[in-house]
Formats: sequence, C-alpha cells, structure tokens
Amino acid sequence: MATASVSKRRQKGGDEAAVRERILEAAFAAFMKSGYATTSTLEIATRARVSKRELYALVGNKREMLIACIRERAKRLDVPADLPVLRDRETLEQVLASFGTRLIREVSDPAVIGVFRLAIAEAVQAPEVACALNSIGREASRAALREIMARAQVSGLLTGRPAELAEQFAGLLWRDLMVSLLLGVAERPNPREIAVRARDAAAAFVQLHPLPNGQSGNYMPAGRH
Repeated sequence: MATASVSKRRQKGGDEAAVRERILEAAFAAFMKSGYATTSTLEIATRARVSKRELYALVGNKREMLIACIRERAKRLDVPADLPVLRDRETLEQVLASFGTRLIREVSDPAVIGVFRLAIAEAVQAPEVACALNSIGREASRAALREIMARAQVSGLLTGRPAELAEQFAGLLWRDLMVSLLLGVAERPNPREIAVRARDAAAAFVQLHPLPNGQSGNYMPAGRH
C-alpha cells in the first residue's frame, strides 16, 4: 500500500510538472503574440487547456508566469559547476571563449530575442517586463562573468574590479550583434561563427590585460601555438 501511495504521488508530481510546463509555453506564446499588457490569464489558460484555478495553483499570476519564463532560460547561463581551476592565462582564455560561445548561442535564440523585443515594446505599459528581464535574465550572465573574473583575480591572472572586467569582455563579445538581432537586420550566427566570435573576444580581452606583474611570459593565445 505504501509503495502504491508513493507511486501515485510521483505520478501526480510528474503530471503537475508537465501541466506547468504547458502553461509556461502557452504564456510565452501569448505574450509574444498579443503583448504582455493585453494578454489575459483566461487567454493563457485557454491556450494551455487548463482552468484558471489550475493556472494560479501551479504557476501563479501573470507576472509570476513572466518571471518563470525568463528564469527557465536564465538557468542555462549559470557558471558551470565543473569550471576548471584558472591556473594560467591559456586556461582563462579557453574558459572565456567557452562561456562566450554558450552566452551568444543562448541569447541569440529567437525565443530569447523575442523576450527582449517584448520588453522594449512594453517599456511604457508594462515596465515590469524589462525589470524582470534585467534582474533575472541579464543578471545571470553578468553574475557568471563576474564569477569567472573574480576567480582569475584570486589566481593572480587579472587585476581590476570583476564587474568592470565582465562588462569589458561582454562588449568585446557582442559588439553590435545584439542591436542588429533586435532590429532584425542580422541573422542569428551559425555555430562556427559563434565560436570564432567568442575565441576572438577572449583573445582580445586577455591581450588587453597583461599579467599583473607586468611580464607577459611565454603566454600565447589559445589555439595559436
């Protein structure tokens, strides 16, 4: 009996997770189609094929749905748990190139670009969209980069404030790509283009920051030996 009870609870939990995912997909689609301000919870519930009572129980109100949609995408921008120890400049460059590749790949996804466009379009009527995107979505990548820079600083590979170093690398990485994607005047770069952009940004960043002791040693940019 106990085993059957546990099995039922697990099945119920799995069913609820599936329904919650369906609600978030419906909410995201509705926000993209109609705009955040004018989308109603009834429209989302209808799209998700659930009652409004289920919708509120499993996700919450409209703002909570928006935050959940952004948070799910932001999870992909955390610092990897298996980040290598930054013992030398070559490893630092490789880590930056790897993170840069993942960052562009995730953020340039059409669905993510759609969220940015939604935030811009709703800036006046629903400023909470931009606030949520900035505090949850964009902060995930900024925090990850700050963590990498802080670790490099502890290892004696960089000097300066991690936040400023992170901003500088992000600038080298994106240049004008984000604006071009938002305006629809550039296509999403392919995997090879993304990798090349990230490697170039990492190499340029490392070259802009000599070793703190003023000696460059025998370091050569990764992939250029």
